[in-house]
Amino acid sequence: MNEPKSISLRSAFIFGLAVLALGLLGGYGFGVNRTESVAVSAGQPEDVDLAPLWRAWEVIDEKFVPASVASTSVVATTTAVANQERVWGMVAGLAASLDDPYTFFLPPDENRQFAEDMSGRFEGVGMEIAVRDKMLVVVTPIKGTPAQRAGIRSGDRILKIDGKSTEALDADAASKMIRGPRGSQVALTMLRDGWTEPREIKVTREVINVPIIETEVRDDVFIIKLMTFTANSPSLFRDALRAFVESGRAHLVLDLRGNPGGYLDAAVDIASWFLPTGSVVVTEDYAGNASNIVHRSRGYDVFNENLKMVILVDRGSASASEILADALHHYKIARMVGTNTFGKGSVQELVEITPDTALKITVARWLGPGGVQIPLDGLKPDTEVKMSEEDFKAKRDPQLDKAIELVTGL
Repeated sequence: MNEPKSISLRSAFIFGLAVLALGLLGGYGFGVNRTESVAVSAGQPEDVDLAPLWRAWEVIDEKFVPASVASTSVVATTTAVANQERVWGMVAGLAASLDDPYTFFLPPDENRQFAEDMSGRFEGVGMEIAVRDKMLVVVTPIKGTPAQRAGIRSGDRILKIDGKSTEALDADAASKMIRGPRGSQVALTMLRDGWTEPREIKVTREVINVPIIETEVRDDVFIIKLMTFTANSPSLFRDALRAFVESGRAHLVLDLRGNPGGYLDAAVDIASWFLPTGSVVVTEDYAGNASNIVHRSRGYDVFNENLKMVILVDRGSASASEILADALHHYKIARMVGTNTFGKGSVQELVEITPDTALKITVARWLGPGGVQIPLDGLKPDTEVKMSEEDFKAKRDPQLDKAIELVTGL
């Protein structure tokens, strides 16, 4: 099993996917090529009766007449294609029967799209999406993208895409609908806590460039804002820490708000700057299906008790963000301020089904250093501070204000 290939959100997002499914693409623990491929068995489980399936297939063959096809010759020419689509539908239904929003089948078109996402070539509106409680929700809009400029926020529910209901859509299918060529427009019917009725927001698609890290100093407090966990994040974070140390300051705020995750290895590396060698950062719990994998600090551990640190989190903090925040909080390195995180406590793996299709499947759970799974309703901050509608309009940031107040008082 290849530890560096395990990522904590859909790997496509790491390269800046315009709209992606958490888990993502959460997204959030995502192991690519943990197994190279799966041999498709021609046999069936001994304790499973597939007769109803084949009976349904026969009934479809005998009786189904597509309403949109007027010619039997046309039907004949599309039979092979239709049969293959039935197979993909069965596999998709099998995945859906697990009732897990992070497990789904990628037929050829979606699988090709995923490969393109990993290459970093995309155009869209710039937000991370996921399914929560059977509803399509925004995990976070990416900073500086059309989605953010349109006023879309973490936690917004997407009810319709160009007038089509999102009910029963998985995040990948919704992502495919939202994305499109630069300059084109998509209409999203949204619902937000505090709104009395849904509103339609039209967003013009662009080429999306995902920022990784920003730093600033406010009130003698050094602030590092980490937007995603990419392969480059550890080196960029190291540079930011160097600037922090060279500034001579002792107060640090790590802002993980709106960070939907990314490479697990990046989160472990960043945690290693604060933890001694061998400290458990997170464990992948495979529930007996495979040996658990424990990810431990590499022991850079350059800070002493003089460091005063606060971590900012919100509903858009998912996966690798939750892993990092949970570890530093567990070892009392930092306090958490903000609102509950997303609650992405599972690991996904991409398994090849055929050369042009794949199954993204939940294979493990994230366990924090204390051996407890990241809660489904997210990590709870030590100090809760919400952002009101008025705060957004006035461009106030009471969460950061509180973090600065607390860290300077430690």
